[in-house]
Amino acid sequence: MAQAQAQVPHPPLEGAQLVIGTIAVSLAVFMNVLDTSIANVSIPSISGDLGVSSDQGTWVITSFAVANAISVPLTGWLTDRIGQVRLFMASIVLFVISSWMCGLAPTLPFLLASRVLQGAVAGPMIPLSQTLLLASYPRAKAPMALSMWAMTTLIAPVAGPILGGWISDNISWPWIFYVNIPVGILAAAATWMIFRNRDSVIKKAPIDGVGLALLIVWVGSLQVMLDKGKDLDWFSSTTVVVLALVAVIALAFFIVWELTAEHPVVDLSLFSRRNFTGGTIALSIGYGLYFGNLVLLPLWLQTDIGYTATEAGLVMAPVGVFAILLSPLTGKILPRTDPRYIATLSFLIFALCFWMRSRYTTGVDTYSLMLPTLIQGIGMAGFFIPLVSITLSGLPGHRIPAASGLSNFVRIMCGGIGTSIFQTAWDHRTIMHHTQLTEQANAYNPVFDQSMHQMGGAGFSQEQTYGLFNNMVTQQAAQLGVNDLFFISAGIFVALIALIWITRPERAGGDAGAAAAAAH
Repeated sequence: MAQAQAQVPHPPLEGAQLVIGTIAVSLAVFMNVLDTSIANVSIPSISGDLGVSSDQGTWVITSFAVANAISVPLTGWLTDRIGQVRLFMASIVLFVISSWMCGLAPTLPFLLASRVLQGAVAGPMIPLSQTLLLASYPRAKAPMALSMWAMTTLIAPVAGPILGGWISDNISWPWIFYVNIPVGILAAAATWMIFRNRDSVIKKAPIDGVGLALLIVWVGSLQVMLDKGKDLDWFSSTTVVVLALVAVIALAFFIVWELTAEHPVVDLSLFSRRNFTGGTIALSIGYGLYFGNLVLLPLWLQTDIGYTATEAGLVMAPVGVFAILLSPLTGKILPRTDPRYIATLSFLIFALCFWMRSRYTTGVDTYSLMLPTLIQGIGMAGFFIPLVSITLSGLPGHRIPAASGLSNFVRIMCGGIGTSIFQTAWDHRTIMHHTQLTEQANAYNPVFDQSMHQMGGAGFSQEQTYGLFNNMVTQQAAQLGVNDLFFISAGIFVALIALIWITRPERAGGDAGAAAAAAH
């Protein structure tokens, strides 16, 4: 630790070097985040081409998520052993190679092995991108660096399904992986050109083998449980129960071990800091809600409203308008204001957008769908930047890679948990509303009786009239179910504001600038 603190910090980048460095890091992050969602809409194409079921095809997503979630919190330890720049470069190069292997995969096992490698090497990329950007900008412009980083992490999840659907429909599914190759090569070349002489001090810290094994066990068990829970009817399945018990027991041992180990693989002592804990939890739960709804809304549009995959993706596209335009503005005003005010406003805008969506009907028009999405971009511009600033507030530079890695790990886990919870909750709420609505379908209900006679008079048989009625009830029940989740999401975002205000961040400019100055 003393060795890291004693190193003379590198000066900020200037001019063309700063521009190229920012683009290089942003390209790597965009490629990484894009790959977490680009395969989602391509699962039917991949499954059909490889001759497996769609259920087996979902392991293409799970294998990446498990490996990625495990490797992210290892960023701090790997940085000490390899160095920030060398580790970042290795992540990019190996990501390109694994993407090429995914595209060439002739069988599902080969594809899954390639996705595991891809997810594992992608883990350190996002937290290190924050560290490199902070160290590249002058102290006063450190929040601007975070705004550049935030734009890529906000837009990529929206662009992924659109790009993945278009590639699968018009070219072939391997190109959802091949598209990473030119981007990765460009990012690697620019990164090496700008950052090769700005690496961090290497420390030969011993590996925490027990902690790493426990991490793999509990994260792997939890991710598989979340992925398979819906298909296996959750805790009515012995498999899910066993996975849950393994995850809980391994997590308990992991926490105890990491808090007492001399060289922990994950620095859980960071949670003793108020700013880190409050910022990380608020960011992670908020991201889980955002990501869960990002999956839920297009799914509802396709299954119940009649939208195609491309049309549903385009409905989500306007979120990027204000996110791109306002993120630099957020970076400029952050040094002059309390980041808690910006984060609070962001959460209130998210709550407003989800409340607007909770008013949808089965006859919703395109304008009503796109307006909340457009407004949501305003909230997203103030989502990542101030919360990351709060999370890292007061930390010495040599702890930023570990803190960023742990915070991103929790965020990624909450994204996966949010997706599973939203899909399961939607099923349950839909079934409940369907039951309540069909209770009214009897001869003693004059409205129902009149509707049946009208359809009978139109030439439909009794079986057809009941079938039409059931279809209408199913659509309405799904609508009410999705409205419930939108409304609950709005309430949770309001409640999360309390977490933001338990933190006591330093002035954003000074803190982020100090982090930038000390990062190397």
